[in-house]
Amino acid sequence: MKIHKNDIVKILKGKDRGKTGKVIKADLKSRKLIVDGLNLYKKHMRPKKQGEKGEVVKISRPITVSNLMLVCPNCKQSARVGYRFEKDIKFRYCKKCQSRI
Repeated sequence: MKIHKNDIVKILKGKDRGKTGKVIKADLKSRKLIVDGLNLYKKHMRPKKQGEKGEVVKISRPITVSNLMLVCPNCKQSARVGYRFEKDIKFRYCKKCQSRI
């Protein structure tokens, strides 16, 4: 997967289209990411103790990698990501500005 944890991404599809956020968690098996504060859904929580009230909590849901695009930290634009090798070290680079990510 070309997007990793702590990367800044832009959402391409869905109700939060065009918004950017930081990746909190990446699930390699299902190819989904959780973005901080985006793709929020309401979850109704039951009261845990007697006398306590139930509440509605907003939770970030996972988004498929195909609906996200990496924002380059150098040119600050959403860009495709490529891989290069330099002295047996593999690294990612921005395909717009050719800089190392």
